[in-house]
Amino acid sequence: MVTIENRHFSIPQICESGQCFRLDAAAENMYELLAGDKYLKIQADEDDGENRKTVLYCTQEEYEQFWRRYFDLDASYSDYIGRIDKRDEYLREAAAFGDGIRILRQDIWEMIVTFILSQQNNIPRIKGLIRAISERYGQRRESDEGRVYYTFPDARSLSLASEEELRGLKLGYRSKYICKTAEMIAAGTLDLKSLEEMDYQNARRELMRLPGIGGKVADCICLFALHKMDAFPVDTHINKVLEDRYMSGFPFERYKGCAGVMQQYIFYYDLKGERI
Repeated sequence: MVTIENRHFSIPQICESGQCFRLDAAAENMYELLAGDKYLKIQADEDDGENRKTVLYCTQEEYEQFWRRYFDLDASYSDYIGRIDKRDEYLREAAAFGDGIRILRQDIWEMIVTFILSQQNNIPRIKGLIRAISERYGQRRESDEGRVYYTFPDARSLSLASEEELRGLKLGYRSKYICKTAEMIAAGTLDLKSLEEMDYQNARRELMRLPGIGGKVADCICLFALHKMDAFPVDTHINKVLEDRYMSGFPFERYKGCAGVMQQYIFYYDLKGERI
């Protein structure tokens, strides 16, 4: 068990920030996370104090080897917030509202499939589709506490699936994109490892070679898997804010190296802020 006290680390906010689709509330203050072949139970105690307390039910070794990097816990998000222009009242409010969001370092292959599935879709349905293909093509595992879960299928496993099979799982028109993309990755037509070494623009361009991946989806993959922090995915929420608040253009130069963090603050605030 590892306890983390950090104001800028909120599992509930990350859960609803649109970047991770295998993180779910399990009970009051309790969450379950699947990442690749790993399962993690989390207790998140939200409070109004100086720090939030988060308990990860894993060993210290597992935390150091995987989860610390996964949650980007070595980065100072207070520094990112400190870079916000004091005259930008909207962005300051957005960052204060979502100040526990962090950019996760998720698996590149999982994010490719996830964000192909995300097109013209909502979060509950995306989660259901990911669960369906994991149960069909992933591997069955059991946690130390007896919780049964399924790993996310690798590219080779999905490359053996037919388009008809995927349509049977309700993937719809996205089925053909998943099939062709899985075939390309399994064949080594695009080397996922090499993407990590590329700069943002080159990685984005390379990802757009894959079927069904346009600029917005490539930006999501760059940010939420490759950790290219200049990626700034623009969906309907972000586009609305840019048109309403940044008519002269978003100040990307000011936020070089953390534009993606600002995108998450804006997205979460526009998605959730008006409802609270």
